[in-house]
Amino acid sequence: QVQLVESGGGLVQAGVSLRLSCAASGRTISPYAMGWFRQASGKEREFVAAINWSASSSYYADSVKGRFTISRDDAKNTVYLQMNSLKPEDTAVYYCAAERSLIPSYNPQSYDYWGQGTQVTVSS
Repeated sequence: QVQLVESGGGLVQAGVSLRLSCAASGRTISPYAMGWFRQASGKEREFVAAINWSASSSYYADSVKGRFTISRDDAKNTVYLQMNSLKPEDTAVYYCAAERSLIPSYNPQSYDYWGQGTQVTVSS
């Protein structure tokens, strides 16, 4: 099993940047596709970004493409989400997830392990 812990969230003004981290323990994340999802209050969890097991491919939701960057450092067993030009609509709890697949899915139901989330609040 894999345990995931997110960190790096906070309250920021629109236009600034945050870098989220997801630290894994229990098992190496090397054979897992890793994803970031977010859930705003009253809404369903939605896909944000994902990266495959070899870090050769990354995927982004249209709403964050060009602003967010996902990366992974398997030696540190950590995945990151660099968030630039934050907007109020980015406000949500951000979750890290791991999937036993070489190719990540956009569907949160496909993921096997989840962190507890970190709150990101963007004020206008």
